[in-house]
Amino acid sequence: MFHVKLHGQDAMARGADEKLVARRVKLPKRVVGRPLRQVTKRLLMALFVLCLTVLIVWLDREGYHDNADDKVGFVDSVYYATVTLSTTGYGDIVPYSDSARLVNILLITPLRVLFLIILVGTTLEVLTERTREEWRLNRWRKNLREHTVVVGFGTKGRSALQTLLATGLPKEQVVIVDPSAKVIDMANAEGFTGVVGDATRSDVLLRAELPKARQVIIATQRDDTAVLVTLTARQLNRGAKIVTAVREEENAPLLKQSGADAVITSASAAGRLLGLSVLSPRAGAVMEDLIHQGSGLDLIERPVNRSEVGRGVRETEDLVVSVVRGHRLLPYDDPHASPLQLTDRLITIVRATPPTTPQVTLGPAE
Repeated sequence: MFHVKLHGQDAMARGADEKLVARRVKLPKRVVGRPLRQVTKRLLMALFVLCLTVLIVWLDREGYHDNADDKVGFVDSVYYATVTLSTTGYGDIVPYSDSARLVNILLITPLRVLFLIILVGTTLEVLTERTREEWRLNRWRKNLREHTVVVGFGTKGRSALQTLLATGLPKEQVVIVDPSAKVIDMANAEGFTGVVGDATRSDVLLRAELPKARQVIIATQRDDTAVLVTLTARQLNRGAKIVTAVREEENAPLLKQSGADAVITSASAAGRLLGLSVLSPRAGAVMEDLIHQGSGLDLIERPVNRSEVGRGVRETEDLVVSVVRGHRLLPYDDPHASPLQLTDRLITIVRATPPTTPQVTLGPAE
């Protein structure tokens, strides 16, 4: 009997609450200047335009007429420049000479337009940023293929992703899905694309382009959530490799039935490693090294080379642990494992290679 409780009412409540949260794709942010510096720069530019307009009016003050006293002084020049640039225009001070009118047409009018552009620069920048982000998002959706979706960016999700990155997986091929906006912000800061939302909902996984994904890592906090995410992911993508982590070992069969290719029991795996380390600390260190990709020894899966076809398992150059033949996983000492066939795949222990050299990571036993 499985010990997973699928809380239908809780799921509905989460779905209602989710409507209050913007479920969106967040691409990694590009580095921009500090907001205070940008605001200060705009204010200085606006002040420069104002001072330049005051100077122009002051130098040609004889060509202006003030309805109050027929004279235009410095304060009047500042006043005229201010109301003109702000397009208020009370009409109490007006240019009447040909030179003053020509200066207004050729100089002050362009300065007025520039002044308004500076003042509304923040709004224009927001609109421009939205257009740019929409363009980046459309291009991202168009180019994304065969990527990796990681559901849950906690300790398990991060560790799994670090292993994949050590084998040469580019960050551009990773999409993080997590209900916490802060977690997605941290993922963006590390260069990953993120989707904010509940991964048990198909629309959230569609935003992560899961139907086009090659592999899915599910590392949620709860086992019942992992079941729902696995069911939804398998429904959206029949061919993707889905690996799921659960806390309780008795829930592993349910995850298999839900569509997971491999189920990792985090509590049991940690307990076995602890027990092995107690019996032999060095053996525990070796196992830790094997599951830590990119250093010391690596556990990889690779195809059989043509030169190895027809040979025995022990005749290969690498240390073979198991042979994957069709849907069977044969131990190295299984009599049916030899001779090797061209369609076989070998799970071997090799010396770690630099991250720039791509490898095929350990796949699930089928």
